[in-house]
Amino acid sequence: MQTIVRSGCRRLLRRPSWQSRSFFSGMPDLSSLSPFPGSTSEDTKQTYNTQKVLPYSRQQLYEVVADVDSYNKFIPFCTRSKVLSRREPLKDLKIPDGFSMDAELTVGFLSFTESYVSKVTCSPHDSVKAVASSSTPLFKTLETTWKFEPVPGASGGKEFTLVKYDIVFAFSNPLHAVISAKFFGQVSGLMMRAFEDRCEEVYGRGVSRNDVDR
Repeated sequence: MQTIVRSGCRRLLRRPSWQSRSFFSGMPDLSSLSPFPGSTSEDTKQTYNTQKVLPYSRQQLYEVVADVDSYNKFIPFCTRSKVLSRREPLKDLKIPDGFSMDAELTVGFLSFTESYVSKVTCSPHDSVKAVASSSTPLFKTLETTWKFEPVPGASGGKEFTLVKYDIVFAFSNPLHAVISAKFFGQVSGLMMRAFEDRCEEVYGRGVSRNDVDR
C-alpha cells in the first residue's frame, strides 16, 4: 500500500520475481468484442475471496497491507501508487488508533490503463479496507478488504495469522466486464500469492505450522 504509514518494514533490495503486468502478456486485442445484449455493470458485479494462514504476526501483515505507497511493487496490475493525504484518528468510526487516507492508484488491464482515487481505512493490526471513489473511470464499484485474525495453539513462540482477502468490483464499461469474466476469478489467488511474496521479502521466510507443531 515510508513516512505516511507507521511501519517497521525494511526497504526491498530486490523486486518480485514476477512482474505485476505479466499475467496479461500476450493476450490478443479484444477491443472488437461486444458486450452481451442488455448487460450492465450491475449485471456483472463480481465478488471473490480467499483466505490463508501465514507464519507472521497480525502487526507484520497489517503493516505490509497498510504500506499503500509500495503497492506498485507487488500488487498485480498496479503500475503506480501514491498516498495523497491522511486523516486521523477515526473516532467517529470507533477504531482505536485508526486512520484513513486517500491514495491514487494506476492499474494496467489488458490494453487499458486507468488511474483512480481510493479511500483507505486502516484499523491497526485488524483490517485495511479500500473503496474507490465514485469518479473512477474504470470501475463502477471497487472494494477490497484485508482482515487479520490470530490463530491460537501454535507452539515454539511462533505467531500465525489467518489472512482474509475479499474483493467486490464492477466495471463501468460492460465490455470490460465481459472480458474480465473469463479470467478474473484468479484475482484473489494472485493477490494472496503476491502478498505472501511481499511478506517473505520484507520479513524473511516464515516457518510452517507443521514445522512448529513437531
